[in-house]
Amino acid sequence: MSNHLARRIAACLLAAGLGGQALATELVYTPVNPSFGGNPINGAWLLNNAQAQNDYDDPDLKDRSSAFAGTSALERFSNQLESRLLGQLLDNISNGNTGSMSTDAFLIDVIDDSGALSIKVTDRATGEVSIIEVSGLNP
Repeated sequence: MSNHLARRIAACLLAAGLGGQALATELVYTPVNPSFGGNPINGAWLLNNAQAQNDYDDPDLKDRSSAFAGTSALERFSNQLESRLLGQLLDNISNGNTGSMSTDAFLIDVIDDSGALSIKVTDRATGEVSIIEVSGLNP
């Protein structure tokens, strides 16, 4: 009888194992790259990893960066001062004042003729003259 009992127990265990409900979920692909629908927060991380792995040196980059890095404090100050003086010259037009300004590169003449503004810019290197005329200004 023990053989018969062992068979019944084995059959019950087998039925219980096969009769249980299988639990599974659907597999869903989620992209990582934000260009393909992934989370936008991953963009900076992906870019930083790509740049860290990039060992290519752009030869033109050195030429472009030297143009900006080569300006001295004196050149920056001179450029800012010229810009400020030119702005002040144009602001004085509202008071009826005209004037001129001379820089290393340009000669600038500002003339206000009863609301018709004329700005003459002369390039010192080439002698090329550019005239800007604006009408309808209130004197």
